[in-house]
Amino acid sequence: MHPVIIDTDTAQDDCVTILLGLLDPACDLRAVTMVAGNVTFERQVHNAAMTLSVAGKLGEVPLHLGCDRPMMRPWVSAEDVHGDGSGGLSMEFDESVVDPKHGVDALIDAVNAEPGEISIVAIGPLTNIATAVVKDRSFASKVKSLYVMGGSNNGRGNVTPSAEFNFYVDPEAAQIVMDAGFKDLKIVTWDPVTLVDATYSREDYNNLCRFKTPIGKFFRRVCDATLDFNESVGVMGSTHPDSITLGALLHPELVLQEGSYRVDVECQSTLTRGFSAMAWDKYDLEPNATVFEKLDGQAFYRILEGILATETQPSREIEGL
Repeated sequence: MHPVIIDTDTAQDDCVTILLGLLDPACDLRAVTMVAGNVTFERQVHNAAMTLSVAGKLGEVPLHLGCDRPMMRPWVSAEDVHGDGSGGLSMEFDESVVDPKHGVDALIDAVNAEPGEISIVAIGPLTNIATAVVKDRSFASKVKSLYVMGGSNNGRGNVTPSAEFNFYVDPEAAQIVMDAGFKDLKIVTWDPVTLVDATYSREDYNNLCRFKTPIGKFFRRVCDATLDFNESVGVMGSTHPDSITLGALLHPELVLQEGSYRVDVECQSTLTRGFSAMAWDKYDLEPNATVFEKLDGQAFYRILEGILATETQPSREIEGL
């Protein structure tokens, strides 16, 4: 089993990622840490708690509140894409579901307790990870592997023509992470990997939604709004970049092609803020990341089917499910 912490801005596929972490036998999910991103901070914490609940795991996996804004910039949301990130679902929520330890301290303490053993899957802006790097300069050297969903491989963005959302929201944090010296930094991109390998047509999506389990019904509610938005902007399917990032860690056979790159994130330009420049071996620069170039989307689809078919007893009633 892989000891994992998921760092997330919970909406749509972030929820799916948490479910995968909770229910895949290959994953030992140690904690979930929250970072400002997709939707309001309060809303995404609620979404994470509901996800833990629908899997029957609320209270079993610590939920930590991390940085509620980017390091140097105002927060930018993706509510136009995801709505509230949960399809209007709600659950009775109280502070007892949240661990009092700050998310950054939880990350630092976990890797200090088990150096070289914990993998982190960062599927939101990289504010928490960068803050941990700044607070504890040994942090990067003690993380077994860091899997990041972010950027595009010199390709198109999804929040601007040049930038993917996670890198755009906090480009300074992303660059700190690129420079931190993580010994095993893996990146799943928006373009081309998500658009080619982790986007499922409406027909395939409807097939995933056939399961009448609590998790199956939850999946449809949290993903419907994003699919509708995607189709309105010419992305013809349900996108699952976050969950396939965890999938690539848990199931290395999903990785069909990868390359070593020097990755840097644009922080100065207004026009290309958050652009990820990925330099291959032609440029004689020291690589700092492995960038996945092709993943087995069909094999991952079958993994999702197994997760969605799993029967669970939700920890708390979820209204609207």
